[in-house]
Amino acid sequence: MNDIGTNHTGTHDHAVRARGLRKTYGEKKALDGFDMNVRRGTVHGLLGPNGAGKTTAVRALATLLSLDGGQAEVAGLDVVRQARTVRTRIGLTGQYAAVDEILSGRQNLEMFGRLFHLGARRARARAAELLEQFDLTEAAAKNAGSYSGGMRRRLDLAASMILAPDVLFLDEPTTGLDPRARIEVWDSVRNLVARGTTVLLTTQYLEEADRLASHITVIDQGRAIADDTPDGLKRTVGGDRIEVVAEQAADLPEVLRVVAAVAEVAPEHEEVERKVHAQVRDRVTALTEVARTLQDRGIAVEDISLRRPSLDDVFLTLTGHRTDLTEQPDRTTRTEEVAA
Repeated sequence: MNDIGTNHTGTHDHAVRARGLRKTYGEKKALDGFDMNVRRGTVHGLLGPNGAGKTTAVRALATLLSLDGGQAEVAGLDVVRQARTVRTRIGLTGQYAAVDEILSGRQNLEMFGRLFHLGARRARARAAELLEQFDLTEAAAKNAGSYSGGMRRRLDLAASMILAPDVLFLDEPTTGLDPRARIEVWDSVRNLVARGTTVLLTTQYLEEADRLASHITVIDQGRAIADDTPDGLKRTVGGDRIEVVAEQAADLPEVLRVVAAVAEVAPEHEEVERKVHAQVRDRVTALTEVARTLQDRGIAVEDISLRRPSLDDVFLTLTGHRTDLTEQPDRTTRTEEVAA
């Protein structure tokens, strides 16, 4: 195994470098030779199903748990030999907001500033800067318990930025938020990166990764199974797809034949949804041909459309199943919390 601490190629380009990370809980291999590089000044997505090792990787890189093997650097520092210094260069926001709901937004940030030994005057000044940066100035005097979900999450992000970290770990930061609150958090993350912070984002919301991340690592069973840009990952599952939903289930065989005539590979179908879909090369020609042929044959459809591959398609191809956004934190995550 190469020692990443002595391999300086690209070191200045990467805020996080991990090689062969291993962590075992009993018989469960949470990390099984995990590799990842995160470029400075970017949002890097870490995707995977529950139990894949996402939270374990983040906690190890944030020096919150010891590894059984492998090597990692964060902000150019070894997470084992220089753990104390690493903690001064990072921020961490977990799945649930850690703010005190009794205190006001300003008091929360001043408290975190004092905990980071800024001193009363500097803590007040830093709190004011962050309230403005995260668009919370008007609500600064209100108790955090009265904040909306998006506001509370933005306050949590602000608290993690007290020391303006080089690297910010966001572990499923928008879990449970409504769409509007999620967009507010996304805007805050983009602003952080524009100011020079590198963000490692773990999420099961594939739209979130698609909107924010310039690069994505997919982890499953403790290993990185793919690493590319969002568009690069989508290209691995092929090109455009045509989808046809028949009005009558009895028409599915004929719809299959019509779609097969323009498809690159044999089309697939879903009987319950009366849907036929297939990958096509020339999207406009395929759509026109299928629509015309179905009309000529008197086959009624509820919908006919073209769509590009999504990260959900990538996830399905790589892991064998789609993400389940309704899942609760898994046993591995809870074990990690106890072990840490």
